[in-house]
Amino acid sequence: MARGNTRQRIQDVALELFAEQGYEKTSLREIAEHLEVTKAALYYHFKTKEDIVISLFRDLTRPIDELIAWAERQPRTLETKQEMLRRYHAALMGAAPLFRFMQENQATVRDLAIGETFKDRMITLTQLIQEPDYAMADRVRCIGALFTMHAGMFFMQHVDGDPEEKRAAVLEVAVDLVTQAHRGRARE
Repeated sequence: MARGNTRQRIQDVALELFAEQGYEKTSLREIAEHLEVTKAALYYHFKTKEDIVISLFRDLTRPIDELIAWAERQPRTLETKQEMLRRYHAALMGAAPLFRFMQENQATVRDLAIGETFKDRMITLTQLIQEPDYAMADRVRCIGALFTMHAGMFFMQHVDGDPEEKRAAVLEVAVDLVTQAHRGRARE
């Protein structure tokens, strides 16, 4: 097993086990057994389950941090907001296993402080996608656009249809909401 690959394999197996049986019910020993490595080999990379979760969160949310940094440098135009949604959608798709873990282990996420960090990211994104002079309904549309994508990750899996078509539809609705909000500003 390649050394650089071990850390990723540990994260993947741990995330899978945490999502399946819960964070609290998963032990480092079980993770090591699934990987067919010793606990000592696991400890070389991660001392605790919390270390694994924090590393997963950092790795899988890096694209969201990059999106925020990019958006803060852009003009506050409709095109920028639409591109933010496209990039956020891609980031969510890449971090789908983490979001499944967060959904299934909400109490743990709150206790580990990653929940607070994620909340801060979401507040920043909602501030970047709307304008203070938008009417309240338009501000809600902008915030709703982001949460349409979150809801789409969880609930669209229970809707019949092609997965790609469902993902595209979620993005289309989110972009429509922000576009409506931006046009509402022009109507005033």
